Amino acid sequence: MTTKLPLVIEFSAGAELLFDNKKRHKVVLEGKDKWTINDLLVWMVDNILTESPDLFIKGDTVRPGILVLVNDTDWELLGELDYELQPNDNVLFISTLHGG
Repeated sequence: MTTKLPLVIEFSAGAELLFDNKKRHKVVLEGKDKWTINDLLVWMVDNILTESPDLFIKGDTVRPGILVLVNDTDWELLGELDYELQPNDNVLFISTLHGG
């Protein structure tokens, strides 16, 4: 049986421009027993990122200047890329990068 992991992925402060201008994506991840934020980032690039991956990803993580919150908690407190996602987690990406 395939495990299904429902999540809400949200974008704010311009990050949504990279994801088809959608601020909120309800998704269901399948195919693995455990999903980490690292796995989620790879999935996002492959499935919902519509513009310039280099503005969202640098190496194997998000670019500096993008804050990541899981259920309103800074991902740095949760283990960053290694955090194991739970059903119905809300993952928010906030861009602090501004053009001028």
